[in-house]
Amino acid sequence: MSFPIEIREQAGVRSLHFGSNSIQGAMRIARPWHLELDYTREMMTSLLLRDDTLFPRNVLLIGLGAASLTKFLYRHYPQTKLTVIEIEPRVVAAARQFFKLPDDPLRLNIVIADGARYIAGHDKAYDLILVDGFDAADRSGELSTLPFYQLCRTRLSNRGLLVANLLGRSRGYQANLERIKTAFDQRALAFPSCDSGNVIALAASGESIRITLCELKERMLELKKQTGLNLLSTLMRLEQAKSCPGGILII
Repeated sequence: MSFPIEIREQAGVRSLHFGSNSIQGAMRIARPWHLELDYTREMMTSLLLRDDTLFPRNVLLIGLGAASLTKFLYRHYPQTKLTVIEIEPRVVAAARQFFKLPDDPLRLNIVIADGARYIAGHDKAYDLILVDGFDAADRSGELSTLPFYQLCRTRLSNRGLLVANLLGRSRGYQANLERIKTAFDQRALAFPSCDSGNVIALAASGESIRITLCELKERMLELKKQTGLNLLSTLMRLEQAKSCPGGILII
């Protein structure tokens, strides 16, 4: 079923809507590369978890929205190849017209396709898979099923990470998280729900992650220096939620 695509502006922020008040993406017009929404910033915490200046080399993004994550990675990680899967061509057109989606086929491959079917039909390995796909009714469909998460795991490199945006206000959020844990042999965690109600789940494949909160904060400061992204509040919430027993994050 087709849905209306609406562009709204308020207080210097342009937002994308699928015929409802739910925000599918946002951009501060004066800072188009900035991550405006809390949950998008939280998804980038994944960048702190591998001690490698070339991480990530290849990123798969499922769901384009207002292209916030795509633009952030494109701007600050010039060595990274980005593949974006978006099922609705009108969303791609809106991102180009209203949200400054870059046009650079050498580094940014935009594919009009169903995310679950794409990942089932392609065997390329990615260092990072970011899942942020919802329809007009805030449903993620096949993108929240166990077979999909199992496929994601097979598409990750030895140091690969899956990051998924789950709607914390949804009754299915906890069951969704359990499916991720099942697919990744319990090597997954969820960040405490942020103010918007989004919950970010993160899962690891291959090489284990064992990092102290002190190391995370050092990497966070370096990331802030390089990109302007401040993840201190996210790390504080992780600590307060006791997700790091003994001050160590283990995935």
